[in-house]
Amino acid sequence: MAAMVLCATTLPASAEKSVPGDAIWAGQPAPIAEQAPVTEQAMSTAPELLETESADMVLLYKGRRTLYLMRDGEVLRSYSVALGRNPFGHKNQEGDGRTPEGGYLIDWRNPNSDFHLSLHISYPRPQDYRQARDAGVDPGGAIMIHGLPNGRTADEVGHPRFDWTNGCIAVSNEEIEEIWELVEDGTAIFILP
Repeated sequence: MAAMVLCATTLPASAEKSVPGDAIWAGQPAPIAEQAPVTEQAMSTAPELLETESADMVLLYKGRRTLYLMRDGEVLRSYSVALGRNPFGHKNQEGDGRTPEGGYLIDWRNPNSDFHLSLHISYPRPQDYRQARDAGVDPGGAIMIHGLPNGRTADEVGHPRFDWTNGCIAVSNEEIEEIWELVEDGTAIFILP
């Protein structure tokens, strides 16, 4: 089966980490299809994860509400997610309830957040700042992959049936614990429509 063509995106010039396949970053386009050809078969038959393996890329398909942890172009794990309450389109400003689209990095983590663990996504990029400035708005920030709100259950927030975040990517508490262990700071994440 042929690889699906996903999109081309650009990481911020400050990105010092390369994604698999030795893509040249520093603001250059990164053809994801070459980085991680994801076939329908690969998505449906993820290989068993070895204890020493970690993800080298994270892919989110917003329309599918599915997050994939990838290693060398193969799916390690997949998760159903909830997104921002207004999930369609790229995040434009603080409070719009959208999850950004494009290439970013997982750049730091918070073990003591208001949610069960959280991994920060490097939004906003310089172009996100420029777009917001040109529109006269604040781009927002604090976009995370996180678990459920502390002290709340999945049923209480409607997870994952409903998009309930302010623009973040939410998974179950058990899933964020696994993601926390498998995704290192500096890992690329591509958020696709």
